[in-house]
Amino acid sequence: MTSGDRGFGVIPDVLASVQVDSLITALAGSTRSRAGARHLMQDERVVRVAADPRLVDIASAALGSPAVPYRATLFDKSPGANWLVVWHQDTACPCKQRREVEGWGPWSTKAGIIYAHAPATALKRLVALRVHLDDSTSENGPLRVIPGSHELGVLSDAAIHDLVAQGRPHECTVARGGILVMRPLLVHASSKSVSAAPRRVLHLEYASTMTFEPDLRLRVA
Repeated sequence: MTSGDRGFGVIPDVLASVQVDSLITALAGSTRSRAGARHLMQDERVVRVAADPRLVDIASAALGSPAVPYRATLFDKSPGANWLVVWHQDTACPCKQRREVEGWGPWSTKAGIIYAHAPATALKRLVALRVHLDDSTSENGPLRVIPGSHELGVLSDAAIHDLVAQGRPHECTVARGGILVMRPLLVHASSKSVSAAPRRVLHLEYASTMTFEPDLRLRVA
C-alpha cells in the first residue's frame, strides 16, 4: 500500500493459526468495554506482536519510512456485544502532554490519557494494521471503506455524509490471520453482525516518527 493508492489493502496469512490462538488467549483477560479493550500496549504480549518484524515491515512499507507501533485496541464484535460504527475518520491521537499547537485539537482526556484531534499533515504519517483473529465475513459486521477518501484530508461530518452518499463503499472481508492495512483518514464504518460468528480484530497503529510538531509526542497506549 502506498500513499497514492486506495488507502487500504489486505495481506492474507500473515499470522499462523497457532499464533492467532496464542494471541486470543493473551487478550482473554484484558479489561473490556462493550466493544473490546483499549490501551493494550501496556501488555508485553501485545507489544511483542506489534513489534513482530513482519508487521513492522508492512507498516514501514506503507509509510515509506521506518514505523513504530504506539497504540493497540481490541475490537470484539459478537452476538453478545453487537454494535455498529458510523462513517468516520480516525483523527484522535493519544499525546504525552497537552500543547496548544495550531491545527491540533479539540483536546480531551479519557481514562487518564490525553487525546487531541490531529491535522492531516500528522495523520498522513500514521497507518493501522488490523490483525484478524477470526474470519471477517459479510455477515459478521466487517469494515466498510470509501476507497481513496484518505486523500481528501480531514472532513466534516457533513462532508463525510455527502461522500458516502455519492461513493461506492467497499466491504473488507479478511480471513483469520490476515491483516487489513488502512490509513486513519480513510472514511470507514461497520454494521452490526447478523451472524453468530465472532469478529475479533487487534487494531495496531504505527507512526513513521514519534514526533509530529515541536513539543508534541504520541503516547504509547
